[in-house]
Amino acid sequence: MNLLRLLPATLLCLPLIACGGTSSAPDKSVAEATSGVGQTVKEAMDDARKDIAQGNIKISADKQPRAEITPDGRLLIAGKEVAANDVQRRHLQEYRGHVVAVAMAGMDVGLAGAKLGANAAGEALKGIFSGDSEGVEKRINAEAAKIEAQAKRICDRLPAMLASQQALARELPAFKPYATMDQSDVDDCGKDNSVTFSN
Repeated sequence: MNLLRLLPATLLCLPLIACGGTSSAPDKSVAEATSGVGQTVKEAMDDARKDIAQGNIKISADKQPRAEITPDGRLLIAGKEVAANDVQRRHLQEYRGHVVAVAMAGMDVGLAGAKLGANAAGEALKGIFSGDSEGVEKRINAEAAKIEAQAKRICDRLPAMLASQQALARELPAFKPYATMDQSDVDDCGKDNSVTFSN
């Protein structure tokens, strides 16, 4: 993986605008630019985490009205609550917990990727000034490998999520049309750097 070749020229040019002609300015402007991007992404992620943790989890399926699972374990279909007993509600909460955990882990990976992209731009610029592009590439690739491993750990969560979804579908027939995740989603997770599933 050669991330340096993938860096947009515009990202490389932005820190140069603020250089001001001094030898220390590039490092300062790079740090300011990358920290600003990272902070903006982090704030957006924090808002999304709050929405996921405190809001309803929305579930869609082909030719079905929108379904939602509330934080207290109620199932809403087309805005109307589906009657559920205590056992069914526990299954709803358990499944919701798996969805939230996977979503949070995905956001962690997304945030790490955004930070890597911003840092890669800064590192590439420093490499141009220092002539150490090979060292920069090794550092970026090492960080990218850590993020890839982090993404693959999301896949380890999917078998439990699938089992929870199947148990919920058995216990609560109204949920069954929304139980669209299957074993192929688990088996394919991580292939071609993909961490996706149907839901």
